[in-house]
Amino acid sequence: MKKILLGFALALGLSTSALAAGGFGVPIEKAPNRTNDVAALQNGAKIFVNYCLSCHSAAFMRYNRLRDIGLTDKQIAENLTFATDKIGDTMKASIDPRQAKEWFGANPPDLTVIARSRSGAGYSGADYLYTLLRSYYRDETKPTGWNNLVFPNIGMPHPLWELQGERKPVMEKVTSHGHEVDVLKGWEPGKAGTLSAAEYDQNVGDLVAYLQWMGEPAQNTRVRLGVWVMLFLALFTVVAWRLNASFWKDVK
Repeated sequence: MKKILLGFALALGLSTSALAAGGFGVPIEKAPNRTNDVAALQNGAKIFVNYCLSCHSAAFMRYNRLRDIGLTDKQIAENLTFATDKIGDTMKASIDPRQAKEWFGANPPDLTVIARSRSGAGYSGADYLYTLLRSYYRDETKPTGWNNLVFPNIGMPHPLWELQGERKPVMEKVTSHGHEVDVLKGWEPGKAGTLSAAEYDQNVGDLVAYLQWMGEPAQNTRVRLGVWVMLFLALFTVVAWRLNASFWKDVK
């Protein structure tokens, strides 16, 4: 069941206005930039397959594209594919669409570009997802037993609760612009998870980095190419300037 939950919770992310409507003073935190970290991306891919792919597809990503983050075909086939998948297949959810609609009311959306689609004013989609996945808390008043400070009344339970454990927010009332809002003061620990707080944040950062990379696998290549293009243009500008000066120096 834990594999079914993650991506759907991600797809429920709200915009800045929706966050403000929730009434919680929870700032969107900066996600660590690990799209160039091969080890982080590999770990993020593992978490994605184990906790997301049972329910959510990444229909615009093929398994063999994971070669770009340093994995071999053998590693991909043995560790990241389901029994019926082939290395050249797209990453399709294993859940029956009819079951998904029955359980959730709609088919869970594709997650290929989820990190790109959740950006807002002043923050990236990766920042939003990183904050969302670290803002779940126990709320026995909800049918699922879970709630989220970034997405109040979220419909999905905490997908990674076994890793993070259980906790409750400690809020305080603060007056801002004539309105009283709840601001996060800290967390009250509950049942421990299998990871420490630092380890959990590390793994969430890796997962978010993978989601960010998956939305545009060529992004790092594009940036590197852009640097070389700018260097070439700078060098060419100097050469062209000197040639121009040499050509016109004897012209009265």
